[in-house]
Amino acid sequence: MGSFDHNNMKREVLEGLSALQKQLPCKYFYDAHGSYLFEQICLQPEYYQTCTELSILKEAGPIVMADLKPDTLIEFGPGNIRKVSVLLDALSRLRRGIRYIPVDVCESALGPATGDLLALYPEMEIFPIISDFTNDLEMPPIKGRKLIVFLGSTIGNLTERETLFFLKRIARSMESEDRFLLGADMLKPKDVLEAAYNDQRGITAEFNRNILNNLNSQLGAHFDLSFFDHCAFYNENCRQIEMHLLANRDMEVMIDELGIIVTMARGETIFTEQCKKYSREDIERLAATAGLRIARWFSDPRQWFSLVELVLPSHQGR
Repeated sequence: MGSFDHNNMKREVLEGLSALQKQLPCKYFYDAHGSYLFEQICLQPEYYQTCTELSILKEAGPIVMADLKPDTLIEFGPGNIRKVSVLLDALSRLRRGIRYIPVDVCESALGPATGDLLALYPEMEIFPIISDFTNDLEMPPIKGRKLIVFLGSTIGNLTERETLFFLKRIARSMESEDRFLLGADMLKPKDVLEAAYNDQRGITAEFNRNILNNLNSQLGAHFDLSFFDHCAFYNENCRQIEMHLLANRDMEVMIDELGIIVTMARGETIFTEQCKKYSREDIERLAATAGLRIARWFSDPRQWFSLVELVLPSHQGR
């Protein structure tokens, strides 16, 4: 079971399922089972993001770590330890010991990765923080140089307002020598994008429906998952993948803790996730608006994915 903020979950689910276009925040995918399913998605041949980002990170990570030699590594939305291990391996060749602060909304998503990392890097100090960083980003005072990382394409799950809020808070938490390494999924052909979110094994479909499992377990909802089909498509006007749960019949669903009955007609959807795709100009605009500057840009030969090193405008480099 996840460990989401219960009152926030009740409020957000009530608002989302009362809207004309029903919707649920995508963070509620991620209980322990949802986190496991996402790791399985990352292994699917259609899902190009993870392997592409890893290939870029193996080039970029040692460069960034050698330049900065951070005292603290802060990771938002940590997932599989393969990515952060690239950075930690690079640093371990330069110095011993580092403070690692993983930040995630779900406690059950932090535990296993923390244990695995301690086994690999016993001299590392780990201070997990449970926080919804899209709404509340309060970091403790940290001495020394920081590398802040937001890997994967999670930035694309945020609205533009949420993105700017997050980036501005990051900028305010940074000192002149700190760096911020951001992962961004770039624009590419529609067929490639849609295949990535409709894997042949149906793992993304199970992941999508898992959000209803969380409502059932956390809020006493009575959703029958078989009443919903997975639907993911590229919205060209908004330049984003949209994931929906499509009702395959009429239904009425009681949610005990909210004291409501959700009525859905066949063909109606619950919007569960957006995954924005970016151009370089998009990232430059967002960074500048948030008070950040692009120091270096790392990408793959096809320009399908990018890791962007961001600094404060006053940063002069080394």
